[in-house]
Amino acid sequence: MLPKNALTALHRIFPMLMLAPLAAVPLGAAGAASVGEFADHGDVGGPALPGAAIYDATTQEYRLTGAGTNLWGSADQFHFAWNRMKGDFILRARFAFVGQGRELHRKLGWMIRTSLDGDSAYADGCAHGNGLTSLQFRRSKGAVTEEQVVPLKGGDVIQLERRGGTYIFSAARYGETFVSTALTDIELGDEVFVGLFLCSHNGAVQEQAIFRDVRIVKPAKPDFRPYQDYIGSQLEVLNVFTGQLAALHRSMEPFEAPNWMPDNRTLLVNVSGRGPAKGVLRLYDRTTGEMRPFDSGEAIHNNNDHVLSFDGKWLAVSNHAPESGGKSAVYTLPATGGPAKRITPSAPSYLHGWSPDAQWLVYTGGRKLTPDGAEKYDIYKIPAAGGDEVRLTDSPGLNDGPEYSPDGKYIYFNSTRTGLMQIWRMKPDGSEQEQVTRDAYNNWFAHLSPDGKWMVFVSYGAHDVRADDHPYYKHVYLRMLPTSGGGEPRAIAYVYGGQGTMNVPSWSPDGTRIAFVSNSDFDALGR
Repeated sequence: MLPKNALTALHRIFPMLMLAPLAAVPLGAAGAASVGEFADHGDVGGPALPGAAIYDATTQEYRLTGAGTNLWGSADQFHFAWNRMKGDFILRARFAFVGQGRELHRKLGWMIRTSLDGDSAYADGCAHGNGLTSLQFRRSKGAVTEEQVVPLKGGDVIQLERRGGTYIFSAARYGETFVSTALTDIELGDEVFVGLFLCSHNGAVQEQAIFRDVRIVKPAKPDFRPYQDYIGSQLEVLNVFTGQLAALHRSMEPFEAPNWMPDNRTLLVNVSGRGPAKGVLRLYDRTTGEMRPFDSGEAIHNNNDHVLSFDGKWLAVSNHAPESGGKSAVYTLPATGGPAKRITPSAPSYLHGWSPDAQWLVYTGGRKLTPDGAEKYDIYKIPAAGGDEVRLTDSPGLNDGPEYSPDGKYIYFNSTRTGLMQIWRMKPDGSEQEQVTRDAYNNWFAHLSPDGKWMVFVSYGAHDVRADDHPYYKHVYLRMLPTSGGGEPRAIAYVYGGQGTMNVPSWSPDGTRIAFVSNSDFDALGR
């Protein structure tokens, strides 16, 4: 919804030492060829053995081969796949070394470099063969390398961010949240060489590594105006049990909130931000890669709250229509498209869920509960055919994001009543309200798997946002938790996004995958 106030069973796939060798085909020295998202690649510092880079478009994986005596001291030798970039950016990937390796300190990671000279000033987010993770840097050309060690061993997710004059390196073991270190007193220049590197730490040896989930992000400018200024959107699909992630579609026309249709191949999204109809719905076909219109009648000012009934026959949306003064009201229409019928007489009302029997809709409503009071947002339900709404929560703070469990026994929602935004649940009549998550994150929009065994939700850092806000263009995690209550939430995706990333039920019909949206200024990347 729009803002109100402004596995223990998961497998850690891609394990180190378990990858079958793949013949590496050199693509040339620096200046010769692009590879995947990188404009060029080549050896830096003149290693005795040539490196190589391969991109597999089917798996969206990179395989680097590299040699080199070291990446340390006053000069370096390594293989580098790179772009030239300016300004702020975020670099993220999962990785695995191939094979046991010869040297404990073979190195890979993300690098930001002033030049392609072997003794260039640089900063990198580095992972060593022995599990060490560190931010390495050379302050000036020919200077001695320095290091800030991250207190984490065995990380296989790495992220390097430039934010103004600050360089932030973050590492995690997949399934966990980031541990970070920052560097603020180095000057590399505005235009830099940015990319993935691999160094064998032994001039007589070639090493290989695989990089997956590679994301090069140009974030929103610090002065962007929420709901007025937009950057691009990317549709991604994640298998939550294997960790396999794929980027499917990107556009500078902002779209949000993917919702899987019953055919298992089509995703419904909301296209927002530009044009006279701000909030039209479109269908993305995973087979053809095409985006096509969806007929929602006169409901063409929808926000990102669009939800299918459990039987797949009906769609409910939140539409900002003139008859509600431009405020959001809940409408229903056939899932195949057609005229929309208004259901909630009061506005603003932000839809979030259907009951399994399709008899009720649950939503967040802003109501003036006292004559002189501001709008108070709570959870309501209303008969899907229309009628009187029933208020289900009355606690202090914001209550939002209600969604029925598939068995109809609970309504899950999120609430700030204990300080941070946390996931709660209650019986469908509003009784027995109980807290589900209790951690140091602001947790939004719990979506339950079709079998009701799992929930996924969006988590913001507690210091990044207000508890009652879920803004665009932030670092967020998608986390997963069994509904049985056992264990701790696991991070299943590391995302630059937030608002619009996963506001609606996003599980595939077979219960193995989720769809979500990440963000980047693709125009600024030249893509």
